[in-house]
Amino acid sequence: MKQILVIIAALTCITACNTRKEQLAQAVNSNDSLRTIVAQKENELNDLISILNEVQEGFQSINVAEGRINVARQSGEQNSREEIRQNIAEIQRTMQVNRELIGQLRQQLKESSINSSKLKQSLEATINRLTTELEDKTAQIASLQEEMARQKATIAEQSEEIHNLSNNVRDLDKQNTERAQTVAQQDKDLHTAYYVFGTKRELKEQRIIDSGEVLRSGNFARDYFTKIDTRTTKVIHLYSKSASLKTNHPAGSYSLDKDTKGQYTLRITDPDTFWSVSKYLVIVVK
Repeated sequence: MKQILVIIAALTCITACNTRKEQLAQAVNSNDSLRTIVAQKENELNDLISILNEVQEGFQSINVAEGRINVARQSGEQNSREEIRQNIAEIQRTMQVNRELIGQLRQQLKESSINSSKLKQSLEATINRLTTELEDKTAQIASLQEEMARQKATIAEQSEEIHNLSNNVRDLDKQNTERAQTVAQQDKDLHTAYYVFGTKRELKEQRIIDSGEVLRSGNFARDYFTKIDTRTTKVIHLYSKSASLKTNHPAGSYSLDKDTKGQYTLRITDPDTFWSVSKYLVIVVK
């Protein structure tokens, strides 16, 4: 009888120990999951803040250009119109970049897992304020361009000598427009890059990977790549639990982060450095 009691007591102790171990294991798993969620939210918030900072820097550049325009208008010098046109072109380029960044910011906030209503409301209010500011700047530039057009029309109505000068100004306008278009295209090309991700088999079929080497020859499927603007595209979702960069991009200019599903996201933290070696990005996923 005593032996039976001893056996029962031992079994009870073993069962209790096993239950305790299971509870501890569940607690550890729950803690790891919580840490992953927190890390994802921090990354999302850091992305939003980074874009906000870029937009603010864009508005600062616009304000500086507007200051130069005001100085040129007050000077009344003959070459001030050309200086004004150059600054207007710079403002328009910067506003276009800001417009794309604000759109990206709004979309990322919409897709984010941030569940704090106060934080979301604050970010939405900031986005709305930036949108309004951008619209105001657009209206100001349009008004300034209308004013310049009226001044040009007035000059055209004056004497023959001034009329000839107006013709020269129109020629100069055309040259400036063509030059601005060329500069805009060069600026776009400078910030254009291409990326692709896929399985090794897929990339081999497109001749992107050939004999173990990446982009070995010019005979790869270029239309298989996605074209991006390096100033606005800094987050690439890879939708895979395995990811490896095959093109050369400097360490420290990017990070590979996992989301709550364990899938990788590429975050480009230093675009200029990241794309300095190659304008093509190839990622192998499984």
